[in-house]
Amino acid sequence: MFLDHPTITATNSLTEPDRLERLSRVYGYVMALAGGSACDRLIEKVTQIHDHKGTLIVFWSDAPSDAEKQYFVHAWASKIGDGSSNVEHEV
Repeated sequence: MFLDHPTITATNSLTEPDRLERLSRVYGYVMALAGGSACDRLIEKVTQIHDHKGTLIVFWSDAPSDAEKQYFVHAWASKIGDGSSNVEHEV
């Protein structure tokens, strides 16, 4: 069992707590996509996810592959995410 999950933060999270719930769901969606593709290291590489006014920012400890980046784009664009492809990656 992996216990060192990323920090989940959002701009205006005190007045809009649903943003944190959305990020938790997006994180779960990404982990399911990665697990289904046998992408086991992704869970160790993500240090933080942040919703900045509708843009998902993913912070990585190691450089992500294109496939790993796409998991977040796919999840954020889904109905449980923001419905947009506004995703940025920071290493």
